[in-house]
Amino acid sequence: MSEDYRSGLAPTDLSRTAAPAPSRRDGPEPDGPMVEAVGLTRDYPTGETVVHALRGIDLRVARGELIAVRGRSGSGKTTLLNLLGGLDKPTAGRVVVDGFEVSAMSESELVWVRRRTVAFVFQAFGLVPFLTATENVEVPLRLVHANPRERERRVADLLDVVGLADRARHRPHELSGGEQQRVAIARALANQPSLLLADEPTGQLDSDTGHVIMLLLRSIVRGEGITAVVATHDPMMLDVADRVVELRDGQFA
Repeated sequence: MSEDYRSGLAPTDLSRTAAPAPSRRDGPEPDGPMVEAVGLTRDYPTGETVVHALRGIDLRVARGELIAVRGRSGSGKTTLLNLLGGLDKPTAGRVVVDGFEVSAMSESELVWVRRRTVAFVFQAFGLVPFLTATENVEVPLRLVHANPRERERRVADLLDVVGLADRARHRPHELSGGEQQRVAIARALANQPSLLLADEPTGQLDSDTGHVIMLLLRSIVRGEGITAVVATHDPMMLDVADRVVELRDGQFA
């Protein structure tokens, strides 16, 4: 795998036959931000008290930008990513991703956006244990009914990009932690997303492996023209980001 990855992935016609796209509330404007969050607040009632996970966050992320969100555990990083990706609803405020106002969408509309526009990479990898690397990467393509021939080509190309072409038939327990995370990255890229959200992607890796993963993420963002928001406390991730923002007690420092 080259650390200086430049996308060799040709644009793929996935021949999707699933439900049509929900209408965009805004845009998309080619020169506008990929992500815009305004007044983003998330409160969690706990008995007689309320935890203020986010307190009126404003965030704009340009198209093609790699943003690192740093902060201690409990600062609100994961909550922010969940709201940007439509995994959670804000108590107040608005989130727009690529022209879709995800904070105002129904669950069926959010499913469409999460399958085609937004992709996730998690600290825990999240691979299906009884599937091979190839089959794990195929999952998102099957969910959108991609053409089988295009699906096969896309998966092979992605595994080659992340340096795992020779591990395609291996299951997660036969792969190292770094290899599992590379499979997770390939899976996240399968449907050619516009936005990649990564929550502590190097949290379970040693420093050398984590550094390789971060360089891979940066190179893929550059090569594929993807926008990325990465929650991390890893100082090496901060070095490869275009911009770093810090969360403290649910607010930007």
